[in-house]
Amino acid sequence: MARVFFNGQAMTGGPFHAKVHGHLVGPAATAPGYRFFSIRDECPALLADPGVDTAIEGELYDLPLEHLRDAVLPGEPLELELGVIELADGTPALSMVLARGQLERGVHREITQHGGWRAYLATLGREA
Repeated sequence: MARVFFNGQAMTGGPFHAKVHGHLVGPAATAPGYRFFSIRDECPALLADPGVDTAIEGELYDLPLEHLRDAVLPGEPLELELGVIELADGTPALSMVLARGQLERGVHREITQHGGWRAYLATLGREA
């Protein structure tokens, strides 16, 4: 089993939640030190940055590794990669993070100030 932090469309109520339904542990947040970006307003991406004190809201799941490999990862956009993050309680978890080289492209909107995907989507008049 793998502890996976989701903070976008796979969360409860999101269009991809069916891929992880039944594996929810509960609400969670990152430790401070993360920036948050919107990828075409379709999904979010985390980026570790020790220079910031922001934490991002999401949900923690406990997934079989095979399910993560076969059902979740194939649907992730190329702008994201699997990484290890720190949760608010100090424990590590897997999560989708901004892929190497993407920040330098300068095309992704930073949405850190919203603190989470649902709060950002609300500013667009959309729900997760």
